[in-house]
Amino acid sequence: MAEAVLSIKHWGNNLGVRLPQAVAREAHLQADQQVRVSVEAGRVIIEPLPVADLSLEERLQRFDPARHGGEAMAATPLGAERW
Repeated sequence: MAEAVLSIKHWGNNLGVRLPQAVAREAHLQADQQVRVSVEAGRVIIEPLPVADLSLEERLQRFDPARHGGEAMAATPLGAERW
């Protein structure tokens, strides 16, 4: 069982704690993964949220050209590509 004694630090107007790699690995947590944080009987619980497998249609609905740079192939050819 991975275990660590950590200090809570200010992070902007919030409080934060950094998880050591051994703890994150054992809990199967990764950077940018969504988690639910709750308090039960005075204990803080961090619970990973399930990753949704999106269909192609759902992925396309989430596509934002302004955020993702417009067309996927909107670049000048670099080699012998045929456009």
